[in-house]
Amino acid sequence: MLKRFRPTSYRARYPRWLVGRPLLLTASALCSLGDAMFGYSQGCIGSAFIQPSFLKRMYGVQDISLERIAKGDIEVNEYIVGITVACLNVTAFVAALVSANVCDVLGRRAAMRIGALLLFISALMQTASPNLEVLVIGRSIQGLGVGFLSMTVPVIQAEIAPGHARGVFVTIENLFLNAGFSLSTWVGYAFYSYMPSEMAWRGSYIVFTGTSLVLLVGTVFLPETPRWLIKNGFHQEGLATLADLQDASATSDEDVNRTYKEIVSAIEFEHQQGGDSTWTEIFTRYTRRTVMAVTSQMFAQLNGINAILYFLPENLIRAGFDVPKSLLYTGVSSTMLIVGIIPTIYLVDTLGRRALLIIGGIGMALCLAIVGGLQFHVDNLESTSPQLSSAAKGIFACICLYLAFFAFSWGPVPWLIPAEVFPLRARARGMALATGSNWFWDL
Repeated sequence: MLKRFRPTSYRARYPRWLVGRPLLLTASALCSLGDAMFGYSQGCIGSAFIQPSFLKRMYGVQDISLERIAKGDIEVNEYIVGITVACLNVTAFVAALVSANVCDVLGRRAAMRIGALLLFISALMQTASPNLEVLVIGRSIQGLGVGFLSMTVPVIQAEIAPGHARGVFVTIENLFLNAGFSLSTWVGYAFYSYMPSEMAWRGSYIVFTGTSLVLLVGTVFLPETPRWLIKNGFHQEGLATLADLQDASATSDEDVNRTYKEIVSAIEFEHQQGGDSTWTEIFTRYTRRTVMAVTSQMFAQLNGINAILYFLPENLIRAGFDVPKSLLYTGVSSTMLIVGIIPTIYLVDTLGRRALLIIGGIGMALCLAIVGGLQFHVDNLESTSPQLSSAAKGIFACICLYLAFFAFSWGPVPWLIPAEVFPLRARARGMALATGSNWFWDL
């Protein structure tokens, strides 16, 4: 049914003065903004859970104070909290799988635009949410948008990036994701001063609405990928887009034509293999690639990162910090996600993907072991113990190192692997399956 809406024409909407390297960088930055929105949405809910006005509005908690929050005495059903958080992951899992067909039939640009529109609608709903039901519906719609973006953006980055710098482009995309999460923590801390007003938590969603609108408008000017255009019969348009992205003065440029012929040859070979892959082929013909893509995303979620990030302010409160300091230190620790990924930008195409995963995995395991030991020690201390402060600082330091190791390795690399290992005919479905694995194990 979706094929009835397949585009029959293509028109580039980006201004001509952007043609060349600025167009490539702008397209990459716009895609990365989609990842930033993904990261930002993760941080918003974490800051809200320690806001008295949020707990009162959404969960009906009366006479809540910062002291009660610090002690964990908020009297909220943990299952309801779990549903509030997990509803986004469930719909993101579904959207990641559905978006594969949208990406193949309607185009990468259209799939990204749908994701941006869903994000914008969800941001409006959460900003104005009067109760928990509307918030959960908004987060569920947000999950659909995030699912579309998390599957589509790596595909676009991989298809517009020069072959020798593909790892760098996808890593920069992950840098924006981390920056989005870090921004949400600092925005949450900035609006904390508005307590007890509900602006203390709604402010973060107002910023979310504005940035998602920028993303939605930006997709209007986003170029379609040359590979999708050529594959779908838009040869002249694909050649022109290729020239525009490669800073060539004309489509007759030697490098542009060489790349164009390589894409055409690859597409013709894949047509000889049967055209677009089926879901059955993903599991039978590309079994090893599928296992690599799915398990890399699985282990990226099972290494403890979500337990740290989703409830980072609460984790720091449990470590011994008060509410204001927990919000401040959440912002400080989140910057390690940006600091940690900077070396990866320079090493991902030289040191290799596997080496980064091994180094990062060892570092993360050591940090988590120390955090666990120190937290056990803190849980057995009296609230007046002089050792509490030093133990809390030790937990904070190890969380910072853990986030740096994650950003260095298991943050960006599992998104790069599925975008690289699948051939063009199987890339959308393969990436969708890998992204679905990410959201499934994120539950």
